[in-house]
Amino acid sequence: MADKNTSGSEPRTLRRYPPELRERAIRMVLESFDRGDQRQGLVTGVARQLDIGPESLRRWVIQAEIDRGQRAGTTSDEARRIAELERENRELRRANEILKSASAFFAAELDRPSKR
Repeated sequence: MADKNTSGSEPRTLRRYPPELRERAIRMVLESFDRGDQRQGLVTGVARQLDIGPESLRRWVIQAEIDRGQRAGTTSDEARRIAELERENRELRRANEILKSASAFFAAELDRPSKR
């Protein structure tokens, strides 16, 4: 699936990376950070080495640092829980609208004079 990037200069392909590759790339970067290696260019270097988009790896590393408590932000578990609650909220709102419509319909039926 090809997609134009924001600059419009060249097509960008959207890829899904296997979880194992993703975990390995994150581990490589975080271990280098923990060893005190120079951070400048490290993510880009690891991304090139593993043939991963540097921005993808940068986002993964940031999220991993959040999940480890090393950076402020919403953890992956919290984000999943929020998404689950939002989905449940949408379903409940929809059910509530259906019940309101049904209630209005039956109330109108009860108010009509009967033909008996």
